[in-house]
Amino acid sequence: MKLATLCYIQKDNKTLMIHRVKKENDMHMGKWNGLGGKIIPGETPEECVIREVEEESGLKIKNPNLKGFITFPAFDGFEDWYVFVYTATDFSRRLKKSDEGILRWINNSELLTLPLWDGDKIFLKWLSNDRLFSAKFIYKNGRLVEHNVVFYN
Repeated sequence: MKLATLCYIQKDNKTLMIHRVKKENDMHMGKWNGLGGKIIPGETPEECVIREVEEESGLKIKNPNLKGFITFPAFDGFEDWYVFVYTATDFSRRLKKSDEGILRWINNSELLTLPLWDGDKIFLKWLSNDRLFSAKFIYKNGRLVEHNVVFYN
């Protein structure tokens, strides 16, 4: 089981995305994603998302806003991934080059036209909702085959 975070940093009707094109054997190769990564032992999800965003982008986010939790059974073909999903609008510092991919501010109206995971095209719409979500996205051979969600007040 892997615990991870994912963050969508937003400003001026744009979202910071990373085009994953730099790392060999990257299961996200060619896809656009939010920023994030694996939680290390002893770390809270909030500590992880702040650390990961800073490592990948140079930005120091403040007050990440938990939007939901996603379960990805055997996403990499082996292990279940459990991902805490955040947004952030309060940050400091400047963008730096990322070892993970190419960082770009994308107009929110264009997000769903990017090469995204099929599940991302679904849950990205939920980020503007004030309700917390818990979802499951099931992929087989890299293709979304099923999903479900519960929203909380």
